[in-house]
Amino acid sequence: MSPKKLRLMSGMRPTAPLQIGNYFGALKNWLAMQDQYECYFSVVDWHAMTDTYKEPSKVNDLVRELVAEWVAWGIDPEKSTVFVQSKVPEILDLFMMFSAITPMGWLERVTTWKDAEEELKAKDAYNLGRFAYPVLQAADIAIHRGNKVPVGQDQIPHLELSREVIRRFNHLYGTDLPEPEQVMTETPYIIGIDGRKMSKSYGNVVPLTAEPGEVEALTKKMMTDPARVRRNDPGNPEKSTVGQFHKLFSSAEDNAWVHQGCTTAGIGCGDCKARLAANINKFMAEPLARKKELLKDPKRLDSIIEEGSAKARREAQKTLDYVRGRMKFHGGMRV
Repeated sequence: MSPKKLRLMSGMRPTAPLQIGNYFGALKNWLAMQDQYECYFSVVDWHAMTDTYKEPSKVNDLVRELVAEWVAWGIDPEKSTVFVQSKVPEILDLFMMFSAITPMGWLERVTTWKDAEEELKAKDAYNLGRFAYPVLQAADIAIHRGNKVPVGQDQIPHLELSREVIRRFNHLYGTDLPEPEQVMTETPYIIGIDGRKMSKSYGNVVPLTAEPGEVEALTKKMMTDPARVRRNDPGNPEKSTVGQFHKLFSSAEDNAWVHQGCTTAGIGCGDCKARLAANINKFMAEPLARKKELLKDPKRLDSIIEEGSAKARREAQKTLDYVRGRMKFHGGMRV
C-alpha cells in the first residue's frame, strides 16, 4: 500500500479577475503539485470581503470566474478539492476559537500588516478583518489538517503566525493539529505593461485569459527600451517591458531573435510586439476556450463548486468535532 499523501492547502482571494502574475506566482505551482499532494484549493471569499465589503455582490461573480479559471488551466476537481471558503462555516467556528487564544502582540508585529498600514487606510480597508487575517488563515489551514502550504518569501510571516497559533492551541487543549510547513515557491517579479510591478491598482495588468484583440492592444502599449528613439537605433531587450514578457511567453528561439534583432536594430519594436502578442495568444488559447465553455455551462460549474465545498465541509466537521471534544466546549454546535 502506498503511503498517504500529505495534504496541501492554498487559496486565492476573489477581488479581481486573475492576471498573468497570479498564474506565474501561484497557479502554475498548484498545477505541478496536484499529483504530489492531496490538494485543497479554496476561493477565500471571507478574506476578500476585508477589501470589497462595500460591493459584496461583485464577489459572487468573481468566485465563479475564479473556479472556471482554475479548471480551465488544469486544476482537476477529481484530483483536488476545489471549494469556496464561506460554504464551510466550520472555518469561522475554528477562527473564533483561535482568536480567543491569539495574543494581540502576535498580530501587531506582523510585517505585512505594518507595511501596508497607510495603503489600507487610504482605501478604507484598515479594519479588524484585515488585522485578524492571519488568524483566519490559520483556521483555513487547520480545519482541513493541512500539512503543507505553498508560499512565496513575502508570505512566510503569515504562515509562521499560523504555526504559532496552532502550536498554542495544541498546547492548551492537547490536540494534534498539524503545524503547517512551507513549500517554497518561486514568485517571479512580474512587471506590468508600463514597467512598474503588475497591479490592478496601477491598471497595468494583462488578464490571464484575454481575447486576442485585447492582448494585441495591451502589447502595443508596452514600454520599449527608451534608447530606441528611431527605427535604426539599437536597443537592449533587458530594459524593455516587451523583452521581459518574451522571457515568460516565448521560446528560446524567439528570445534569441529578440536579442539579436533589438541589439542590432535588425527588427523594429512593432515587429517584436507582434511576435509577443502571437505567443501570448497561443499560450492562452486552449484555457480561454475551456473557460468560456465552463461559464456557458453554469450547472457544471455549480456542481464543481458544490461537490468540492461539500467534501471540504465534511472534513471540516470532523476536525471541529475533534477539537470540541478535546476542549470540552460545545458552543456553536449545529443541529
